[in-house]
Amino acid sequence: MEVAIDTVARWVEVVNQALEPAFHIGGWIFLVAGSLFAVIGGIGLLRMPDFYCRIHAAGITDTMGAGMVLCGLMLKAGISLVAAKLLIILFFMLVSSPTSTHALAQAAMTAGLMPDSGEPEEERPST
Repeated sequence: MEVAIDTVARWVEVVNQALEPAFHIGGWIFLVAGSLFAVIGGIGLLRMPDFYCRIHAAGITDTMGAGMVLCGLMLKAGISLVAAKLLIILFFMLVSSPTSTHALAQAAMTAGLMPDSGEPEEERPST
């Protein structure tokens, strides 16, 4: 059993060394893209007209921006325990972020906050 573990450890080390430049460049690409996505989404969040547009922008920014940053960090970590932990964090973030955004939008709809239809006030049907 020790021989198999030692063989796997050597294989992981060889792969890490061979792919280190690709992991490094890819990691930086994901980090920069995720950061830009988060900043652009934050600006869009401030410019959106109503609650539902803002919550949509926040959900997309959270999922894509943070997801890309986590993918970049995984690539920078290489094949390691750190990358496995980042993968678990990414999984829980991808599951919980859209779920919480949906729950918040559903609660707002239940409380009576209607989406902005874009029509002038006088043309809207009364509720």
